[in-house]
Amino acid sequence: MMRAPDFRYHAARSVRDAARALRDGGAEALLIAGGTDLVPNLKRRQMAPALLIGIRHLRELRRVRNGKGLSLGSAVRLSEVAADPKVRRHYPALARAAAQVATPQIRNMATLGGNLCLDTRCTYYNQSLEWRRAIDFCMKAPGSNGGHACTSPTGDAICWVATSSPRCWAVSSTDTAPALIALGARITLVAADGERELPLAELYADDGMAYLTKRPEEILTAVHLAPASDGWRSTYLKVRRRGSFDFPVLSVAAAARFAAGGVAEARVVLGAVASRPVLVPEASSLVGRELTDDAIEACAAAAADHATPLDNTDLAYAWRKKMVGRSVASALREIRGANRSA
Repeated sequence: MMRAPDFRYHAARSVRDAARALRDGGAEALLIAGGTDLVPNLKRRQMAPALLIGIRHLRELRRVRNGKGLSLGSAVRLSEVAADPKVRRHYPALARAAAQVATPQIRNMATLGGNLCLDTRCTYYNQSLEWRRAIDFCMKAPGSNGGHACTSPTGDAICWVATSSPRCWAVSSTDTAPALIALGARITLVAADGERELPLAELYADDGMAYLTKRPEEILTAVHLAPASDGWRSTYLKVRRRGSFDFPVLSVAAAARFAAGGVAEARVVLGAVASRPVLVPEASSLVGRELTDDAIEACAAAAADHATPLDNTDLAYAWRKKMVGRSVASALREIRGANRSA
């Protein structure tokens, strides 16, 4: 049986209290809400914090606020997001993404903020301590080899996916991030010294280790969606080996606003093909045009060029790349017609 390492636990009394504890704990402190990603990582010894700060119970992080658009607290459970009538009606891509995370039991524990900050995944990283020790450790998960990552003869840390690479290629596998980026979501980050708001797309960096741009002492507290105006349609498609439980090997989120003359705005976002969600810039070529088969195929082909899957997760990477164009085309054809239910 795998057991988590010893740690101290602090049940935060407020967001500010959690932010202060996170600041004071430094690199030895981590937040825990649902724990569906963190706890397995602890058991595999990929992380060994001295302090865990509990935030799941904080009411201010569990709120869903209506008004101008929709604000969702970061500790709202994914099952609640998927079932929310306003989300299902006005932001179907988010409802579908949340509904396809793992299993019902996990969705009843997992939180929106936790899924947005989901650790990147890799075949060589998401294994037991004994498995990783057998082949030696990688740069993302240093093991017991003197407290350092596995190194090459030159002394450089090794990524087992691309052994000559100076960076980690672990994959972003969050379901909700591509959907929310396609919907133009913004987030609030809170630290002991203040707070700030930024587009969700700016939260991510293309690096398997340093995959979040937020400061370590900042807490993601809320997600904000703009008012759902008439003409917007969105969807989310997920490719995985099994129809339940599995992480995506490819995901596609698409959103478009239709008006007289065709598409007025459009966004396409790819997931699980890089260390961050990939916003496809060529989606802007759809603006001002009818969403014809030719326009869809051109956008789908361009999207495939932005996908760089590697041999670091389930299924063959060449097949995963081939599926990018097909999945983007399917998503765009879907929003051209009526949205499917979540």
